Amino acid sequence: MSGVGQWRGQAPETPEVGPFEPGFNLKTLWAAVFVGLVMLPGAIYLGLVTGQSMAGGAEWVTLILFIEIAKRTFVRLRTQEIIVLYWVAGGLVAIGGKLGTGADLFGGPFGSLIWDQFFIQSPQADGLHQYIPDWVAPPRGSEALLERTFFHLAWLKPMAILLVVVVLQRINGLSLGYVLFRLTHDIERLPFPMAQVQAGGATALAETSSKQEGWRWQVFSTGAFIGAIWGLLYVVVPTLSGVFLTETVSILPIPFVDFTVPMKVVLPAGVLGLATDLVHVLIGLVLPFWIVVGSFAASLLVNLVANPLLYNAGVLHTWSPGMSAIPTMIANSFDFWLSFSIGGALVVAGVGFWGAGKVLHQAAGKGRGEATHPPAGRGDLAVAKALGLWAASTLGFVLLVWFLVPEFPVWITLFFGFVWTPIYSYISARMIGLTGSPQGVSFPYLREGSFYLSGYQGAAIWFAPMPLFQWGYEAQVFKQLELTRTRFDSLVKMTALSLLILFACSFLFWSFIWKLGPIPSSAYPYVQKFWPFHATMQAFWAKSTLAGAAGKGLVTEIIRWEYVAAGLGFSGLLYWALGALGAPTGIFYGFVGGLGQWPHFAIPNFLGALLGRFYLRQRFGEERWTSYAPILLAGYSCGVGLIGMTSIAVALISKAISQVVF
Repeated sequence: MSGVGQWRGQAPETPEVGPFEPGFNLKTLWAAVFVGLVMLPGAIYLGLVTGQSMAGGAEWVTLILFIEIAKRTFVRLRTQEIIVLYWVAGGLVAIGGKLGTGADLFGGPFGSLIWDQFFIQSPQADGLHQYIPDWVAPPRGSEALLERTFFHLAWLKPMAILLVVVVLQRINGLSLGYVLFRLTHDIERLPFPMAQVQAGGATALAETSSKQEGWRWQVFSTGAFIGAIWGLLYVVVPTLSGVFLTETVSILPIPFVDFTVPMKVVLPAGVLGLATDLVHVLIGLVLPFWIVVGSFAASLLVNLVANPLLYNAGVLHTWSPGMSAIPTMIANSFDFWLSFSIGGALVVAGVGFWGAGKVLHQAAGKGRGEATHPPAGRGDLAVAKALGLWAASTLGFVLLVWFLVPEFPVWITLFFGFVWTPIYSYISARMIGLTGSPQGVSFPYLREGSFYLSGYQGAAIWFAPMPLFQWGYEAQVFKQLELTRTRFDSLVKMTALSLLILFACSFLFWSFIWKLGPIPSSAYPYVQKFWPFHATMQAFWAKSTLAGAAGKGLVTEIIRWEYVAAGLGFSGLLYWALGALGAPTGIFYGFVGGLGQWPHFAIPNFLGALLGRFYLRQRFGEERWTSYAPILLAGYSCGVGLIGMTSIAVALISKAISQVVF
């Protein structure tokens, strides 16, 4: 950490002010191709093995590579080009999840089809798989699944729907996000405090391109060094040992060490373990301290105190000695905690909307600017046209859902698309614009509750592309473009390019990796452990609307209204007590969210939070450390990604050769 001393005396850079310039050009095109062909396969493999995304690392690796190339060719990358490169890289490898699964998916849209092929063949889908339509995935026993290939006619419907959904989603997000930006920024003049992060980083790297290295580079390189060392132990050893040895050797178990079974006598029905990826400690450095504290307290109280007491009282009746962490979490969730967490979610939703309404009411009429014309040269679109694009894409979702599941009440789809999404997104954009964070604006189980209470019978709706979105963050993206004086049409061109490259490369590399072996399997420790857990939860909800008494009976057996009431009363009392004591509200949100969190991840998060608050913040100062922490985490992601890319490349080439030979 030779650069640590230099961190303490430098102030963050501020974005330049000047005319708006385009950020999309040939350099951006080459950067997108580089990310798609080089970063994407590494992101897929790293996600399957460790559950870690290269999002964060890929952006920085791409930027640094092109900055270094530019230096050696005497070309300076402008701030506008760098911010567009940032979003190109992030959009291509970002981690995501398929609505309703809870599973982390990697490597572009075809990751969702890999999940679907696993789910329909999984034991959790027994009794459900025959109700899953062929536009989701080929049926069990299909030649396409047995041969593990996308080059089959059975995949034609799922891939066509996937392409339509991805395009509609980006049109929907960009158009509504732009309207929200015009409303919250141009008219209401909200500050968007966190928009300075990426804007300031792009400006700093632009200065680095001019051979002027600032404090961000020192922090980033320190994180990259830590990530490279840890990645050597955590990623390289198990990846390469599986290539050169008959068995995979892991210095550290992936993704965690589990103490649940050894503790069965002392802690019946309790779950205890420790995640082995250092990233969870670094995440604790970045997350708000009191949210981490609340989550840590809830996770340990639930698993070390409440679960043994509930087991002895006969409430947790499914657990049996010998169950490891994942079966124990599923059993306890179905017996008690799923119902209890619904009650807590209702309180969180009520508090969130009450708090958002209070902020909106207090801010009404304050700082409101005149609805003037946008600045010249910014690349704006008429608001009416943007609203038209949003309405057309939303109508596209409504018609698609109606076409796929005509039995489902269309008014629910219309409500989600035309009423809930814009209201939900506006509240979120308003909170982001005021505070930098949309914390507290959530409504868990809205989708599940709507489907269950709709009267629909079947399973198809659980796999349909319901237009239930939250686009508040898109408004901040436009703010970042304005801060870096980047024309808005550059974002549109970048999005179109990214979609094209992302779809093609995602298809290519997922096809290749899936052909090498089943997913999940022992070759991919993270998904082998966690995907069955997420499949259990998805199957539970999807079976709840099946015709007959089976699905309904399962829900009425698991969703116990007395436990929901207990969660509602406990969470409400906790919120009132913390408010009366003057405690930070983050404790409440963290505690309610931590009721279902694994101690395996809550413990390292808490250790990181303690390290950041009581040592690093004291050493560097609160304001400076707040700026350093996310860049340190990004550097770590970059270091792990870089060191892992080499071993991943060797593993993929080795497996490809062995497939050809044998």
